Amino acid sequence: MSAAHSNAEDHAHKDHTTVRPWRAIQRRKSRKIRVGAIEVGGDAPITVQSMTNTLTADAAATIDQIRQLEEAGADIVRVSCPDEDSTKAFKAIAKASKVPLVADIHFHYKRGIEAAVAGAACLRINPGNIGSPDRVREVIAAARDHGCSMRIGVNAGSLERDLLEKYGEPCPDAMVESALRHAAILQDHDFHEFKISVKASDVFMTVAAYNLLAEAIDCPLHLGITEAGALRTGTVKSSIGMGNLLWAGIGDTIRVSLAADPVEEIKVGFDLLKSLGLRHRGVNIIACPSCARQGFNVIKTVEALEARLAHIAQPMSLSIIGCVVNGPGEALMTDLGFTGGGKGAGMVYVAGRPDHKIDNERMVDHIVELVEARAAELAAVTVAEAAE
Repeated sequence: MSAAHSNAEDHAHKDHTTVRPWRAIQRRKSRKIRVGAIEVGGDAPITVQSMTNTLTADAAATIDQIRQLEEAGADIVRVSCPDEDSTKAFKAIAKASKVPLVADIHFHYKRGIEAAVAGAACLRINPGNIGSPDRVREVIAAARDHGCSMRIGVNAGSLERDLLEKYGEPCPDAMVESALRHAAILQDHDFHEFKISVKASDVFMTVAAYNLLAEAIDCPLHLGITEAGALRTGTVKSSIGMGNLLWAGIGDTIRVSLAADPVEEIKVGFDLLKSLGLRHRGVNIIACPSCARQGFNVIKTVEALEARLAHIAQPMSLSIIGCVVNGPGEALMTDLGFTGGGKGAGMVYVAGRPDHKIDNERMVDHIVELVEARAAELAAVTVAEAAE
């Protein structure tokens, strides 16, 4: 995400927590690391990640998918490096990417070294899987020499044999012990630029593991429910588990793992953070589910607006309500709003106040024009502030 986008998020909405303490989320205090130019942890914004699913050796296809993720707002993108062909292609991919890339490394230590040399901003790795202490030392040296951070990625489905024997099955305690074991390897080499994830497909296990880990170490935490499922079911599972943790102040970077287009992971991730007031990017549409009172087709209108406003990065809120029962009240809380009033027209609200009427037939085009004008104003303010 560009600096302008990040600044726009910061500028967009006043902090309502001072007058609404029940909205306040006190984030866990973690140390801050860097993934390329992006800060993770501490007081840095919670970042949103996804992962490419193209063959990494196909640099053109991978770059094209990264570009789509960038346009959707991705802060960080992970790219798998399972073989030498992948790390050979990684240099061109990293050079073309506007966001920092995490190289996903499994087992072979040379892939980690090659990815660091090729421009990875972070290595996703388990030090205990790399092999001998000498090999671990080489990977850490490469990361340090090339300014790479690391992510220790613990997965309930691939825990060490001795931990499974100790605990009998994958469980939160086993996951945390694995994470701390891997962290100790890095710490013993005086390497502290790392974050940790402890993911499971089981929501209960994941949440319990992260709660334990949050108390045990001060590094940034990467949240996710692994192998969550398809778009709808995976979104629900991820929202329950990650929403629970984020509400408790736990989590510094997130990935919503979906069996879907990776762009959808970014969309869901931002929607999740927006719903908790933790990030503000793009248009947050508040819409009623529609009923017999509606003065226009709410569902089709919202579908059209979501599609036509997907390019807007500047944060703002928009209420689309079918009738006057809840419409004026919702509009009080949003930057722009439209409420159906019958007879083929409705009221447009600006900054919470009724402003003018517009025919239903012209409503979508008109709202798009208003949102784009508001976005241009916010962008101009951001540019002016950056120039000061």
